[in-house]
Amino acid sequence: MTAYFVTSTGTDIGKTFVTAGLIRYLREAGQAVQALKPVVSGYDSSVVETSDPAVLLRALARPVTADEIAAMAPWRFRAPLSPDLAAAREGRSVDFDELTAFSRDAIAGTTGILFIEGVGGIMVPLDGTHTVLDWMAALAIPVILVVGGYLGTISHTLTALDVLAQRRLTIAVIVVSESERDTVPLEDTVDSIARFAQGVEVIGLPRLPRGLNQHPAFARIAALL
Repeated sequence: MTAYFVTSTGTDIGKTFVTAGLIRYLREAGQAVQALKPVVSGYDSSVVETSDPAVLLRALARPVTADEIAAMAPWRFRAPLSPDLAAAREGRSVDFDELTAFSRDAIAGTTGILFIEGVGGIMVPLDGTHTVLDWMAALAIPVILVVGGYLGTISHTLTALDVLAQRRLTIAVIVVSESERDTVPLEDTVDSIARFAQGVEVIGLPRLPRGLNQHPAFARIAALL
């Protein structure tokens, strides 16, 4: 069993797209793979089909049902806010010890590769005293860092790398996920980050046409896992 934590420098950068793409690639290659998205904010049960857990379930070829969603994402909150704030809106909270135990149990019980996808960026608060970074540090599994291709992403990425290094977390790969809003060529962003990545592979994932969800970059990423 091998587990990876998929995190990012911010929200809406492409964690779920990258995770789903890797799931599909690995499944097509005949490898056993599972995924979790334990904490979700901005979850609207009336449009569950477009939610991040639903995207991952479809990549795993599992049905998008209430039970499957609950098993993949036990902590779901409606407000599109950081989990601590979103939970407070509902009179709830994220119990950090329960979240960590849930994740560790999944790691211990999975055969093959397990992806645990985080929520928001690496320093997003989960409760009053813990961030996603604390969650990653508690699990101490390799990290897949997904970053954007927007102007400013180089500084954000290098800051993230420094923080992850301080917690002694291993970075398996950095994925630069291109978006339609990017003003800098993807190759330039990849090259710039790679100069400071201290040997960590940096792979660019171009924005794909609607309906297309595979690209050779996924094979390159998977080869590093």
